[in-house]
Amino acid sequence: MKMFRPECLLEERNELGEGPVWDDRLQELLWVDVEGRRLQRYRPSDGRKMQYQMEQKISAVVPSEDGTWLMALADGFYRFDLETGSTTLIAHTEEETATNRLNDGKCDPAGRFWAGTMSSWENRNGHLYVLEDGKLTKRLSEIGCSNGLAWTAEGTVMYYIDTFENFVYAFDYDSATGQIANKRIVITFPEGEGSPDGMSIDSEGMLWIGHWGGWQIGRWNPLTGDKLATIPIPVRNVTSCAFGGENLDELYITTARIGNDEQQLSQQPLAGALFRVKLDVAGLPVRRAE
Repeated sequence: MKMFRPECLLEERNELGEGPVWDDRLQELLWVDVEGRRLQRYRPSDGRKMQYQMEQKISAVVPSEDGTWLMALADGFYRFDLETGSTTLIAHTEEETATNRLNDGKCDPAGRFWAGTMSSWENRNGHLYVLEDGKLTKRLSEIGCSNGLAWTAEGTVMYYIDTFENFVYAFDYDSATGQIANKRIVITFPEGEGSPDGMSIDSEGMLWIGHWGGWQIGRWNPLTGDKLATIPIPVRNVTSCAFGGENLDELYITTARIGNDEQQLSQQPLAGALFRVKLDVAGLPVRRAE
């Protein structure tokens, strides 16, 4: 099995680093600290860093065609202007349990913004939403912890993770309507490798998945269910990854401090840091919200 060696790019102390996304127009990486309620920007060309403080937990951001960004905050979908820092509500979620909050999210090939909620191990009453033309629609229900999303380059398959279930699911996907069908398991996480969290897809159709509790990013073949490669990370809770760089052949990796006690954190001085690794395969360009 192939193994890659990452570098620690930024020694951030994110409580829950998540949702990395590469803006190919800005040549910048954006990601969030969910618990710190911060949106963060990093420009590798000159090392510039910026951050924006939010009033709620922020779990995902996606670039929009008009230059603004769409955000998943705890209670709904918002539009954010990077230049002015203004936040505008688009739509609230409809959750039966007040403590449910939005989690990971991405845009599909047609520019719809998908994001799901996380509930609790007992309730599992979260949903997967899609935002299109300012309107929210529920696509899935009875979700425990909605997480990674990815679509194939040709736009016919959507991959989806509910972290509580330790599977990666595939759906037939209709780009014209945004409908999904034919749910099936394509990857099962083995014991001892943690649970699947955020993910990205590369130009060969393979999935790169953060292993929460598993100290790594894994490259998985969704056609066979096999694990092809690993990127060991010196942090237990590896949350997500995104392809970036000029040639989209650099993988940016987020991690978390939460989920550890003080003794465990003392053994992980880089918990919450941002990592990067050069790969021999490229990712797909970011999908922008319409």
